[in-house]
Amino acid sequence: MLAALIGVAVFGFKLAIDFTGGTSWQVKFENQEINEGEIRDFFSSDLKVESPMVLEETSSNSFIVRLPHLSENQHQEYLTAMTGKFGKVEEMRFGSIGPTIGKQLRDRAIIATILVLLGISLYMAVSFRKVSFPIRSWKYGVVTLISLFHDVLIPAGLLAYLGYFRGIEMDANFVVALLVIAGFSVHDTIVVFDRIRENLLFRRGGNKSFAETVNESINQTLARSINTSLTLVLVLLAMFFFGPVSLKLFVLVILVGTVVGTYSSIFIASPVLTIWHGSGKNR
Repeated sequence: MLAALIGVAVFGFKLAIDFTGGTSWQVKFENQEINEGEIRDFFSSDLKVESPMVLEETSSNSFIVRLPHLSENQHQEYLTAMTGKFGKVEEMRFGSIGPTIGKQLRDRAIIATILVLLGISLYMAVSFRKVSFPIRSWKYGVVTLISLFHDVLIPAGLLAYLGYFRGIEMDANFVVALLVIAGFSVHDTIVVFDRIRENLLFRRGGNKSFAETVNESINQTLARSINTSLTLVLVLLAMFFFGPVSLKLFVLVILVGTVVGTYSSIFIASPVLTIWHGSGKNR
């Protein structure tokens, strides 16, 4: 978590056109020998475009070019110049977002993420209101928020490092991936917490301590947590290695989030709940 915080604070994020405004252009050439470097040089040297980004889409033998915001006149000029340089060009997709729209998307993405985290925590507190002994129900919600912060922070830190060292951009898919991670992680945490709740309700007044009950609950759900996560990890690995290049970052973020989310449900959420309970008076 510290490494992720340092990465986000020092490097920040390299924002894609979704949040800054710009153009995404997918093209396919009749000449199959054209490579990424030639296209990048064409835009930077011939058209004087600043920092063009070119990705090869191997599944369709096309290229995704990301540029600053283009008007329709510039679009047609660039298309004519590209045709003259490389021969016949097939436009598979062209989309342009203005800087104002990009800022709105960025602000809404931040608000959506915050609301989801707070909403999940509130839901946890309400769901556990019937088991307020020996620890109050709202603490389940706070611990869940701590766990979700861990799960979201680590993929965010990874993207900060990738953006600085590899030029990877953060687009709207990254926000979707974070929300998927939050949903999956809290689902896993709820399973563990629900078993703790059941054991507390069934054994109220028993001889077992809270820590022993939590430990037993984790052991009862451990196989389920690992098996459920492993099935998702196998699917994500297949998508990462054999899926389209446009989804690789999206899949990688969810893959990392799935692993750290499974870890946090077992090794962060439940232990923090136990420590918080044990820190009270006369305990």
